[in-house]
Amino acid sequence: MENEFRYIETSIEDSIAHIRLNRPDVLNALNRSMVKEIITALQDFNVNEQVKVIVLSGKGRAFAAGADIDEMAEDTPITMELLDPFADWDEIYRIKKPIICAVHGYCLGGGFELALSADILIAAENTKFGFPEVKLGVMPGAGGTQLLTRLIGKNRALEWLWTGEMRDVTEAYQLGIVNRIVPKELLLEETLKFAQVISKQPPLSLRLIKEASSKAFDYTLHEGMQFERKNFYLLFATEDQKEGMKAFLEKRKPNFQGK
Repeated sequence: MENEFRYIETSIEDSIAHIRLNRPDVLNALNRSMVKEIITALQDFNVNEQVKVIVLSGKGRAFAAGADIDEMAEDTPITMELLDPFADWDEIYRIKKPIICAVHGYCLGGGFELALSADILIAAENTKFGFPEVKLGVMPGAGGTQLLTRLIGKNRALEWLWTGEMRDVTEAYQLGIVNRIVPKELLLEETLKFAQVISKQPPLSLRLIKEASSKAFDYTLHEGMQFERKNFYLLFATEDQKEGMKAFLEKRKPNFQGK
């Protein structure tokens, strides 16, 4: 599936799939076709047995500086309703495999929403984050108000969303948006190194952990704990559970097969 898209590049190496945003001349501004390509690649990798982890990154000077304003400047409520462009974004949350996002330069607007939709966010030390939509007379529409508020709380999120200001990576890290800050020149190296660690874990455990963690946003504590318990029990039907516990008792490294 390498390089069959117009706006992104894709590859697979050592069970890690890589999606690179490839509109560097416009700082990887997200147009609708590009979003559809990202979703298609994610869906393909999600069902590819060779793939254990998915990495997202951007080529050029930025991860993604936002949505393609030229594309939507003349839209009306009716064209938006008929196109329903943000429905495509819903598919990201149906991806069961771990998604690790590596960001650098500008991570703004739709680009920030794409990064927030990942499970782990690793950022270069030169990264700037923000939702500038308010300065254009609009607001985030692909989940920004919801995702940011859940991560950092209503008051802090409103400060970001109402001012439209860019914030540096240190603040994003302190607020729990970013998992790790790395030197710009080591961004992909460190991201792929982390992806390799995750790829060695049993795939079904990764899948059910991600699923259970996501329910913490939607369920009460009791409901979430019941869901977690169900997934815990399900893993006892896997060969990897038998191998993992046997390896522990035998004091050796497990050899997980994804079954």
